[in-house]
Amino acid sequence: MQQRCNANGKQQQVPCLFIFGNSLSDDGNNNNLVTSAKSNYPPYGMDFPEGPTGRFTNGRTIPDFIGQFLGFDDFIPPFANATGEEILKGVNYASGAAGIRNESGETQGDRIWMDRQLENHQITVSQIEQMLGNQNKSTAEYLSKCIYSIEIGSNDYLNNYFLTEYYPTSEIYTQQQYAVVLADQLSQQLMALYKYGARRFVVFGLGKIGSIPLMQSSCGTGTNGSACVDNINNAVELFNVQLISLVVALNNNLTDASFIYINSTGISSTSSFLDSLVSNASCCEASATSGLCEPLGSTCSNRSEYLYWDSIHPTEIVASVYAERAYKAEYPSDAYPFDISHLVQLGVLEEAVSSYDHTKSRSVI
Repeated sequence: MQQRCNANGKQQQVPCLFIFGNSLSDDGNNNNLVTSAKSNYPPYGMDFPEGPTGRFTNGRTIPDFIGQFLGFDDFIPPFANATGEEILKGVNYASGAAGIRNESGETQGDRIWMDRQLENHQITVSQIEQMLGNQNKSTAEYLSKCIYSIEIGSNDYLNNYFLTEYYPTSEIYTQQQYAVVLADQLSQQLMALYKYGARRFVVFGLGKIGSIPLMQSSCGTGTNGSACVDNINNAVELFNVQLISLVVALNNNLTDASFIYINSTGISSTSSFLDSLVSNASCCEASATSGLCEPLGSTCSNRSEYLYWDSIHPTEIVASVYAERAYKAEYPSDAYPFDISHLVQLGVLEEAVSSYDHTKSRSVI
């Protein structure tokens, strides 16, 4: 693959990066929605060059860092205001409160759930086809070299399964059944992306969402509180196990595509740096009910020493750790079957093989 250089002279390793997910990846898609799940106000973005943009943290998100590791000169724009040829470098469709299931997060108002994100991506693909001259073959070839990041599922637990006062989900499914149902629906959604031309998938596992300050506070203290936190984390881990099986199955069934799994819980449990950060409190002054930063609220001065920015989302320094290890694994357990840097190289290798002139290697008879 021909690699382009950005303004800093660093090679751009793939032509585009498409991002799907929830508030961990959202970079402004919720700003104009009627929803409580938005973060386009101070103190969000206090360490981001453009200030509050709709990112649910003090600075850059995990996809922001991954984009930089991939050599992109600019941040991938949100679908809400992506225009013109900038979509050729990718689009961010992620939305705060979004889930795999359509109803997840609806108590917070409007959000762009995964199926809606796929519909938005269809619009982008059509626009790219027009830019490339309506040549479906050239569009498919272009998209096949891109990276597709999918990080979703937390709200299907926090704002669905364990929000029992609003949702009957936990009465319908056991934790194991729900993990299977979620993974099956996500499998269909990934297959839809595949049909739109995606071939390089990065699927993020869920972190220990029972341990975020909002859930710790909700669970309470003492033995019962600890059991509550463990119950949520165990349920999420059942889903992660299903995700790994899903990646294995898709790699076996779709031999012209590559799926990798990023072990978020594994990264957190094997990082001495993350283990040293304040984990039982938010860095910003957060609402006890929503877990989000209070508008113009106070913040801690030592942001690099906190695990959580608000009561739900990680600080920029934490996002950098997850992104770095997703891109270049520190331990074999960080990514399966390999990390993002190897996913990129796999694409380069396959292109080299397909473009090689085999006639040069034939022996003369």
